[in-house]
Amino acid sequence: MMPFSSLRERLIVKGLLGKDAGNYGAPDELMLISSGPLSHLSQFSVLCGPSQRRVIVRQPSRDILPIAHPHSPLSGETNLVQGAQFEFQRQLWDGKKWALDTSTSSDSLAVGLRDLCASNESRFSAETSERVPLHGPFWAGALSYDLVQLTQPIQLQHPPKEGELLCVLWEIERCIVFDKKNEQLTVLSVDYEWQQSVDSCMKEDEAPNPISELIQCQPPLSNSTDEEHEEIVRSVQSSITDGQLYQLNYGRSWEGEIKSEPWAVFCHSVSSNPAPYSGFLHMKDEEFALVSASPESLLSTERGIITTAPIKGTAPRGASDAEEVLLREDMISDRKERAEHRMLVDLMRNDVGQIAQPNQVWVERFDVEVYAEVQHLVSRIKGRLDSDVDVFDAVEKIFPGGSITGCPRTVVCAAIDELEQKTRSFWTGSLGWFDPSTGDSSWNILIRTAELHRKGDSWSARVTAGGGITIESNPKSEVAEAKWKANGLLRSCGWLEGSIHTTTSKHLAIHSLPLENRQSNHMVSSSIHTKHFQKNAVLLIDNLDSFTYNIAHDICGHGHHVNIISGREQSKRSASQLINELQPSHIVLGPGPGWPQDSPLTMEFAKLAVRGETPPLLGVCLGHQALGLASGLELVPSPVGPVHGTPVKCLHNGGGLFAELGDISMTRYNSLTHLTTDAAGNKSVIVDATDDTKSLVLGLRSKKNPVFGVQFHPESVGSPSGENILSKFLDY
Repeated sequence: MMPFSSLRERLIVKGLLGKDAGNYGAPDELMLISSGPLSHLSQFSVLCGPSQRRVIVRQPSRDILPIAHPHSPLSGETNLVQGAQFEFQRQLWDGKKWALDTSTSSDSLAVGLRDLCASNESRFSAETSERVPLHGPFWAGALSYDLVQLTQPIQLQHPPKEGELLCVLWEIERCIVFDKKNEQLTVLSVDYEWQQSVDSCMKEDEAPNPISELIQCQPPLSNSTDEEHEEIVRSVQSSITDGQLYQLNYGRSWEGEIKSEPWAVFCHSVSSNPAPYSGFLHMKDEEFALVSASPESLLSTERGIITTAPIKGTAPRGASDAEEVLLREDMISDRKERAEHRMLVDLMRNDVGQIAQPNQVWVERFDVEVYAEVQHLVSRIKGRLDSDVDVFDAVEKIFPGGSITGCPRTVVCAAIDELEQKTRSFWTGSLGWFDPSTGDSSWNILIRTAELHRKGDSWSARVTAGGGITIESNPKSEVAEAKWKANGLLRSCGWLEGSIHTTTSKHLAIHSLPLENRQSNHMVSSSIHTKHFQKNAVLLIDNLDSFTYNIAHDICGHGHHVNIISGREQSKRSASQLINELQPSHIVLGPGPGWPQDSPLTMEFAKLAVRGETPPLLGVCLGHQALGLASGLELVPSPVGPVHGTPVKCLHNGGGLFAELGDISMTRYNSLTHLTTDAAGNKSVIVDATDDTKSLVLGLRSKKNPVFGVQFHPESVGSPSGENILSKFLDY
């Protein structure tokens, strides 16, 4: 059982927490619980004391942020918009209620939070171990997934109701920390009276902890049937086949009335399904609570290093140890699960790359993490934060997590709205803390989470679960996976038989796996520019892809500066003007969803390149397809089907960028292709590489100019020879 159960009750009785603690702060409750065995994931837990300041964000009125006009991102209709202004409010506790202190409006999550979540220069008097990076007052709370409206350039067709809560953060000046390694409780506070009172309370004989038994209740209703869920999987796969996206995470909900209090639900959840990023939040004036047994970290920052640990790849626990090993090995070797995970690792490397120093992003470890109901593939990705980046920028760039959206990020966030047709609210948002004075932080992803609302004398709950849909997904398996993931919380809500059982009998574990590809991350002096550009740098055209920054960092690793310009937004300058103005040493036409014609700037560059009017140019995936079209080749859906996130054998002639390479495999993310039969009679290009059927063009070059295209991703963790391809191109 978690360390704070008995202590919480004593603090409430003594008027040090909850509704009778008004002299110290508000009655709201927040706990960040790291349950399960001690590990690099699970080191300390925090019980937050009464707070006197909080920041909230609500959904704007329809006048400020209208509902988006009907459109279909699944069919390629992704409408990019400028962000709307959201109001950020800071409130003060006046002893009885919350009252407005000040407010600000911004279209940036980072700017809004930075303005109101002030750094507190006070310091806690008590010391903690180095495992607990809490040295003074910090902020903690929850972010709704629907803040995606501030972090992605999209407008929702199914937005939250006007005034709906999107964010709540409390300034924490009083808390109790449990250090798991030495099993020690420490009171941290700037309030001497509260600290002394809590210390005295902790020295009292511990009273027996009352067991919060759950009450069985009527089963919940789901927002979709199994058949409807399967049909959604097929509709996503149709969109993948058309080249619009690579992977999408769909969520299915179960809602109903519960007869237990939120605290009882949480106690059952933590006991029966221990997880390192669990949490309990109860916002009394909103009659709203969150119960989370999340195994997943969105991000943490400490001493200038950002870490994210995405989960993708799921298998059930076995009935026996032998069966469990077989299920684990099947997951590790499963092509679909590994492709899904590889895609997510590439996506999160890209997101970290937006705020990291050039060439300072790396994959630290790759594991199977075993929990009460399921086992997962998990990677840990690290980056060294750039000097002008703070903790607010980190949250804005990484939120919401890639594992619960898909890839490419902007397109799938819009497509999720189209498919789910309702708000996600706090499911797949984040719960965590940050210290503006040190830049340290830790945020989970709110999966395995129940959202509870009081309605009259009873509580209603919603549990949502889902999975990543890829071209290789089996619709029935996707339905089953969502149910595995939901089961723990469905039990904790009293909706499944056997709910009264409150402890897990299965051992939790972490099994380390070898890294797929160790990529270079040496320090470099080169730089990446997105606003103020540098002459004679490599010009990289971003086509709304989620891997662009991986390419940029790899180029920096070879000693080149990089300018990134959007190929999808309306450009004020033509391709020729950009060449004249920036005088790039090389040009890279980046990958992206959809068809090359969706990026007019990319097609402009491709046409100039085939006429010999550009510096050395490389087209990657969509950029490769643009070069093919400009050279007179036809672009068609692949006759052997889409491939996303899977390394495939690449047969080559040793020419062009493939010189001196032996047998190679490269990771592909594509549904559209040029065919070798079409290219055979083309007078302007040479086909250097094909797939193992020799029917798909994987590499081409101009017969006259240093212009190249590759239908794979050299920057992927699944492309060990990709660095050689980029190096040879940059040598031109």
